Amino acid sequence: MEKICNVLLTGIHFLAALILILIALLTMGWSVYEILINLFSDNKEEFIPLILQSVGAIIIAAAIIDVAQYMIEEEVFHDKELRDPEEARKTITKIMVIISIAVSIEALVYIFKAGTKDLQLLLYPAILIFVSSFSIVALGIYQKLSVSVENKVE
Repeated sequence: MEKICNVLLTGIHFLAALILILIALLTMGWSVYEILINLFSDNKEEFIPLILQSVGAIIIAAAIIDVAQYMIEEEVFHDKELRDPEEARKTITKIMVIISIAVSIEALVYIFKAGTKDLQLLLYPAILIFVSSFSIVALGIYQKLSVSVENKVE
């Protein structure tokens, strides 16, 4: 029974990852389509914000693909349980790096948006940059602490 459940859950993870990849590709395609359609329109004031919005959507789509790749690598191809502290550290590090990069790039996109509209809107991207920086520092602390645990286990 346990083997059937493992096969079923592996299939569900694989299906979920494929759906995420499909949604990400659709998001990217729609973003490019929006730019191409508006490239030759008369309304040039809306074009730069549209490009920035498309960049943000493509960044999010790339992060979604990274999550799907992680799901396939960890939940489909590898054993489900983390066997040792080093493997746990590597997995958590990979997830946190994906999140930090996505937040940082999204903050950059919002900075450009705020710069074209209203400088008072810079508070949100500044908070995003702070959160991204804080997550990188927290990841560094986690790395330092987990390496000492790994050395004790060995």
